[in-house]
Amino acid sequence: MSSVTVRIPEEKRDALKVIASVERRAIQDILCDLIDDYLERQKETLELLSNPEWAALIAAGKTEVESKVPGVSLDVLED
Repeated sequence: MSSVTVRIPEEKRDALKVIASVERRAIQDILCDLIDDYLERQKETLELLSNPEWAALIAAGKTEVESKVPGVSLDVLED
């Protein structure tokens, strides 16, 4: 497994050291768990963005919002 150096603020590093000590775990293991959790939460977003049709719809929606063109009223959507 290759490794990478990550810079984090001192106060977060110190907090991680304390937690790792209390839990008797390596900081690397804690960070790997955090990354796994983050990737799992982002999985659906990545799947949507990898679909060209969804990506086009999202881009069109973003353009519409940025253009400030009035959209459909929520009252109309409820009918």
